[in-house]
Amino acid sequence: MMGSLMPAWLMPVAASTQAAKVDRIFIGLTLVSAVIVLLVVGLVVTFAIRFRRGSKADRGPLPEVVSREFEIGWTAATLFVFVFIFWWAASAEIGAFSPPKDALEIHVVGKQWMWKTQGSNGAREINELHVPVGVPVRLVLTSQDVIHSFYVPAFRLKRDAVPDQTTEAWFQATKTGTFQLMCSEYCGTDHARMLGRVIVMEPQDYAAWLSAQPEGDDLAHQGERLFSEKGCSGCHAPGSSVHAPSLAGIWGQAVQLDGGKLATVDAAYIRDSILQPARDIVAGYAPVMPSFKGLLSDGEIQALTAYIRSLGAGPREIRTPGVPPLSSRVPGAQPARSPAMVPGAPVLDTPAPAGPAVRP
Repeated sequence: MMGSLMPAWLMPVAASTQAAKVDRIFIGLTLVSAVIVLLVVGLVVTFAIRFRRGSKADRGPLPEVVSREFEIGWTAATLFVFVFIFWWAASAEIGAFSPPKDALEIHVVGKQWMWKTQGSNGAREINELHVPVGVPVRLVLTSQDVIHSFYVPAFRLKRDAVPDQTTEAWFQATKTGTFQLMCSEYCGTDHARMLGRVIVMEPQDYAAWLSAQPEGDDLAHQGERLFSEKGCSGCHAPGSSVHAPSLAGIWGQAVQLDGGKLATVDAAYIRDSILQPARDIVAGYAPVMPSFKGLLSDGEIQALTAYIRSLGAGPREIRTPGVPPLSSRVPGAQPARSPAMVPGAPVLDTPAPAGPAVRP
């Protein structure tokens, strides 16, 4: 209802659940601001006319009720309005960063000057993102070089992608169609060309599109392979001679650290443990793990995180890497994919503007 107070040509299309909340806050702030402006201007005009030079208006002391109770009243009312607006806007913003547990996970890597996306099932795109309508989508963002900002105006979604950090956001599209994606953080020479598209499809159309993608291993399988190739299994696998924590079932669990602190195992904790292993030492273990900073790309860290997450959030036996052999849930073999589509890998091709998808 509130959205109808604004002419349609003044507002961009709203195509997500979050967009409706943001629009309500925007329209509410606009109305409150308009009322305050009209009140102030009205009082200024009224006083300017009534108390103009030569008028017979009473200029004596104000009544005590006006100078005390009235002033306390409008000060308290202003404070109440401010606290209410803060609570209203903050609750909407906090909700924008708390995705549902069953959300479809998409990993996003920003790079001068393109967006590289990859779903947990392995489907990869450059400057495009296909999602189903009516399904919550969780974005896990990072940057390969400088700060970028993932911005979809129709979703009222803006979230920074920061180097060496992982940020998250989520949305749920309410309309099918093609919506503009851009970078809203100045990131260098071709910042204005860092454009893309979010294509929202009906669930059955999305399933058909997904099955047609020439992709192989999903993120968890890539992470499993990296787990062996980078030597992680030499310490963290069952039967290892190195005294290192088991990674089976730790996702989402609280772990005890040296010094009595507790830490929750999530994407940020895994990333910090890989890049800064000496910062948070699990109680009962020696700080023997080397830092992999500069040795792993952002995409590889995302893949390892996906693998650890796939091991579950409860007691279970860790699967021996490679047994059973790695398999793909999406058609397409590894050689059919372009190396440029791997998140975090060097990209030598020219970034594609918003338009037809770039396929390997």
